[in-house]
Amino acid sequence: MKSPYLLAGATFLLLLLLPTGPAPVFAQEALTAPAALDAEGPQCPPSAADIEANPSASAIVQRRRLEERAAGNRFAFLPYKPSYLLPFTYNATPNRQVYQDLGDDVARVELKFQLSFKMPLWEGIFADRGTLFAGYTQQSYWQAYNSKSSSPFRETNYEPELFLNLFNDLPVLGVRNRMVTLGLVHQSNGRGGDLSRSWNRLYAQFAFERGNLYFALRPWYRIPEKSADDDNPDIDKYLGHGEFYAVYALGKQRLGLMLRNNLRSENKGAVQLDWSFPLHKKLDGYVQYFNGYGENLIEYDSSNNRIGFGLILANWL
Repeated sequence: MKSPYLLAGATFLLLLLLPTGPAPVFAQEALTAPAALDAEGPQCPPSAADIEANPSASAIVQRRRLEERAAGNRFAFLPYKPSYLLPFTYNATPNRQVYQDLGDDVARVELKFQLSFKMPLWEGIFADRGTLFAGYTQQSYWQAYNSKSSSPFRETNYEPELFLNLFNDLPVLGVRNRMVTLGLVHQSNGRGGDLSRSWNRLYAQFAFERGNLYFALRPWYRIPEKSADDDNPDIDKYLGHGEFYAVYALGKQRLGLMLRNNLRSENKGAVQLDWSFPLHKKLDGYVQYFNGYGENLIEYDSSNNRIGFGLILANWL
């Protein structure tokens, strides 16, 4: 695990050293930043009307603006976490012991995809500073090329959640806190018996920006379960109590980083590196590298070393 963490640390330092400049424009029309958003000191977060009248150069504010436009359509789902399709992924360290049905037939090459969306339930909370959302994320691992075992879906994780986004504009140590999120999330793999995995968490997320660099801290608290009902009592030992995300906008490309650590003497964690680049008006190419524990629930206590190539349909920003 040392090499991936050194690589991740070097990547984040590089992101900090890259020129920050003005944040990229995410709407088709030309944008000019309003003085109220650029002034020093804490500012009242802009309402939807303010954003419409005075669009900001902040990517987080721009995403809020575009989401509020789309939310006017009652049949529309909004993008949440990244949605992507990786037709080719290679896992150098698959866990073959956990599968009673596949055993040694688990293939190193498989297809991985994730779909994620959200829907506003209550808008304009706290003087138009907050929105209550319902969200859903599904991540699947498909042994599509394993015809010997009838190409089964090896693992699927289901993650419904309820969360409150509070928009902000507060300077903190040279960066700006743009959003605070409070949420309740359930995650499970929908299986029974020895292969069942699930947990429930309360979390907070603090999103910051500095020029083209966007990052978030996401601590969580696992809601305790009765020992008889707990499928994975030691999951905190491997996934810890939070995550760190960072995205750097390099023109139309996105460089991403996720870090997770249990902060124990018996150190365990995970790192994920992402690179997306334009291919088509609505599609970007996507490369994902993951090393560590907790890539999915069935393998939360085993370390994966995976690289994947494909397409990303919706990104963080």
